[in-house]
Amino acid sequence: MSQRSRLNLLVVQVLVISLMVAMLGRLFYLQVAAGLKYQNAAISIQSRDIVTPAVRGAIVDDNGIPMAMDRPGIAITVDRSVIAKIPDKGTVVLTQLAKLLGSTYKDLYTRTRMCGELAIGHRTGCWNGTLYQPIPITKEATEVQALKILENPDIYVGINATPIPIRSYPSLAGENAAHVLGYVGSVSDLNLSDPSKKYYQGQSIGKTGLEFEYDQYLQGIPGVKTVVVDRTENITRTAKNSPAVPGNNLVTNINVELQSATEKALASSVLNARAQGNRADSGAAIVMDVKTGRILAMASYPTYDPNIWQKGLTVAQAQALFSSADGVPALSRAIDGEYAPASTFKALSVVAAAHAGYNLQSNYACPYSLKIGNQVFHNDDTKVQGNFSLQHAIAVSCDTIWYQIGYDLWVKDGGLSPNHDPNDYFFKNAAAFNVGVPTGIDLPSEASGRLPDRAWKLAYYKQYKNFYCNYATRAKPSDLTPFLIAVAKEDCTDGYIVRAGDAVNFAIGQGDTLMTPIQMTDIYAAIANGGTLFRPEVARAIVSPSGTLVIEIQPVINGRLPVNSADIKFLHAAFREVAVDGTAASVFSNFPIEVSGKTGTGQVQGKNSNGTLKDPTSWFASYAPSNKPEFAVVIMVSQGGYGASVAAVGVKDIYSALFGVVGNTVDPKKAIFVNGAPPRGIPKIDPKNASVKKP
Repeated sequence: MSQRSRLNLLVVQVLVISLMVAMLGRLFYLQVAAGLKYQNAAISIQSRDIVTPAVRGAIVDDNGIPMAMDRPGIAITVDRSVIAKIPDKGTVVLTQLAKLLGSTYKDLYTRTRMCGELAIGHRTGCWNGTLYQPIPITKEATEVQALKILENPDIYVGINATPIPIRSYPSLAGENAAHVLGYVGSVSDLNLSDPSKKYYQGQSIGKTGLEFEYDQYLQGIPGVKTVVVDRTENITRTAKNSPAVPGNNLVTNINVELQSATEKALASSVLNARAQGNRADSGAAIVMDVKTGRILAMASYPTYDPNIWQKGLTVAQAQALFSSADGVPALSRAIDGEYAPASTFKALSVVAAAHAGYNLQSNYACPYSLKIGNQVFHNDDTKVQGNFSLQHAIAVSCDTIWYQIGYDLWVKDGGLSPNHDPNDYFFKNAAAFNVGVPTGIDLPSEASGRLPDRAWKLAYYKQYKNFYCNYATRAKPSDLTPFLIAVAKEDCTDGYIVRAGDAVNFAIGQGDTLMTPIQMTDIYAAIANGGTLFRPEVARAIVSPSGTLVIEIQPVINGRLPVNSADIKFLHAAFREVAVDGTAASVFSNFPIEVSGKTGTGQVQGKNSNGTLKDPTSWFASYAPSNKPEFAVVIMVSQGGYGASVAAVGVKDIYSALFGVVGNTVDPKKAIFVNGAPPRGIPKIDPKNASVKKP
């Protein structure tokens, strides 16, 4: 290698070594010498969001009367960043505050801790917001308590009293509507992780009912103040400050007077059933506009005070809401409860028979009992009815006619060896009536009911085959009776087959068939209007705080009943006869409003927790006035007994309130709706000046 090459190589080596030394020196400076400086700089740019809740939009009835609204309240807040600087970390301050509020130090300590600061199992009431905004410990403070705090800042260091909006359900007409309205609560971790929505820690959102379904319109936009804090968590500047934007208002189809009357009629029906010796553990009542599908009233029993969610649930209250012993008040029987429809289902059976070729104008035998195979099926009435028209059979609720028709059609479809493509008139007709399908009502958690057709039987068999094939080892000792063992053996072998008993029970709405009260109301409203199935709607419109119409919710057609004009004419005549000369005649005798409907008494298998046999489900499904229907009204009382003596009486009470019936006469001044029909327009909303005529 030449001398020049060696010199060039030496220069390159010196250059590389110099660069490496420089890089190592710079790295040492950044990580060690200036490490604290850059660490402080990184901390100094941390931002925190302080959220101011928006005024939530009101939920009002069809006249603009508020059923849910924000009212002024006083929140007592604790600023953790302030009390953390006190030598005892705020122990004395919180103790003084607890004494003022009638609480305990332990309770206030828990409420002012981040949930992650507390051990699992001790987080009830913890704060799931941020430490960089005052923590509310009560929203129900009195003016005296607030003044005490504000006048003594030296005693209540870091404590403040702030006016805030509180969700309120004022019940101006005595209505409850808890299951319709729902409630609001703090966002959960699941809500915060939803990428499609922008929520903040501590924000209140709708949890159930209309509050949940229309939350995106009601909640408004919270005000957000973004502050920058240094490494000691002191605020150095405000980066952003956007004011809160109030939410829109929700106009419903509910009428508070009718809602109150419906709730009273339902509660009265339950008490009436108990007076007759039935258990009557729960119930539901619904009023629908038959021309639009709009829900004018909806009640569930038992219920609860919707304001308890804002006041703060105690452990006992939370347990009671979901306790079977208390009837599970949190459950909305109107849309979530599923029950055997019993004889109200015969409306569907009539249409199925007509499709199968039966003459609706002919006479049919109604014996007391009918033997099918080795089982005897009978009417509830012990008398032999004789031969009469199918219309009268509906009126007096003869079952044996339908047992025979159901059995005959089952035989024609192949019986235990079904045809390749059975007609299945009853099953297919029920499917066309949307049995087993949610109505799509604008409330969350609607149940679907059950259509126990051949597909359902097969799916059920596959799910439970292993249980029935190992029945002796899996069943409770009390269920190891010879009859149930024999049934299990049969179900293990061919439980997917539709048997004669399935067919005859389905024809009268018994067996495995289940429907919700909202499904029943939807069907009877469709019969009343000539065959149109509407999607039930509770909401009517979204209106801005300034009164501008944002969204108008129009009626939506879900389908058409599989009926012709002759079928509708027959059903109208038969259901009118029910109230004139049938099972409900004693209830509607001399009633000045013509009512059409059908009673139902659903037999229920099983026992109550105390070992007693379950009582029948009481139904009455109806519409009125008969000649020009406006309303469909349905009441169901679980374990209520006979439909005529319980549910029908409650329905009569609702019609009395609707039309202003006093005794045997109509007083138009006492009617809930002018001209006997629900309003079609959208009211003006003024929650501050709301008033209501008492029912």
